[in-house]
Amino acid sequence: MFESTQADYVVFREIEQLKEFNDNEKFKGFYKKIESNNDLEEILKAAESGADFIIVDTEDWRIIPLENVIATLQKTNTRIYAPASNSKEIRTLFSILELGVDGVILTTRDPDDIEGATKLMDHSNLNISILKILEVRDAGIGERVCIDTASILEMGEGVLVGSRSNFLFLIHNESQGSSFTSPRPFRVNAGAVYCYTLVPGKKTKYLSEIESGSEVLVIGKGGKVRIVTVGRSKIETRPLTLIVGESDGQKGTVILQNAETIQLIREDGSLIPVTNLKAGDSVLGVIQPSSGRHFGMEVSEYVLEK
Repeated sequence: MFESTQADYVVFREIEQLKEFNDNEKFKGFYKKIESNNDLEEILKAAESGADFIIVDTEDWRIIPLENVIATLQKTNTRIYAPASNSKEIRTLFSILELGVDGVILTTRDPDDIEGATKLMDHSNLNISILKILEVRDAGIGERVCIDTASILEMGEGVLVGSRSNFLFLIHNESQGSSFTSPRPFRVNAGAVYCYTLVPGKKTKYLSEIESGSEVLVIGKGGKVRIVTVGRSKIETRPLTLIVGESDGQKGTVILQNAETIQLIREDGSLIPVTNLKAGDSVLGVIQPSSGRHFGMEVSEYVLEK
């Protein structure tokens, strides 16, 4: 390791050195190896001494020590960084106590780990569009896919689904329930088997491909994106409805089950069931730059989807 105070981020191992360093143009941090809960006192002291960030290193026990550190520092402005040796560790680190660490330091020689880490980082917020409904009509009988996730989905969250990969409708989860059904906040009744949905890595999958262990993107208020794991998918024969929408001169469609529990989201955040949807209504969705798809990956080629 090369030690220098000329770096933009300067890391100290001693509290006194941290206190004595007073260069306002640099970020100063503190490195601590956690071996017991007694080390939490020193970490808190470093935060109180002006550390902009803490690098927390752990050995055999990874989750519990970091939970304790996050809980200890959550009311401070000190950021928490943790070393990781592969992309699987990164996901865990970012989800601890639902807050996660603020950053990771990845040390690896495996290109797959670098690619996996990139997939976890490339999901910035999506730009939400307003889709004007042009037509709603019966689409006969067909197979639709229910996605049951391993996460509790909040009000306002849903999955993007559409007949085109760049024109997607936001389908709300079933956290609300009704007089005839219990709330199922883990479920999105997503749409017909052929529909696209977004998955990590800026890719799409057909709903028919989603299965236990798959990952899909859940979109919340303001276009906030998170990755959730699928517990199971259920493909069943149901009556279907075709919905045609328009935004900025583009048209797109989606086929959903015709039932009251399938709801889209209006511009004001309220929910509207498929059974109440009509021409002239406006709902939320996402319009992306036109592109083709090859096995779910974007490709620059001419594609016309109707």
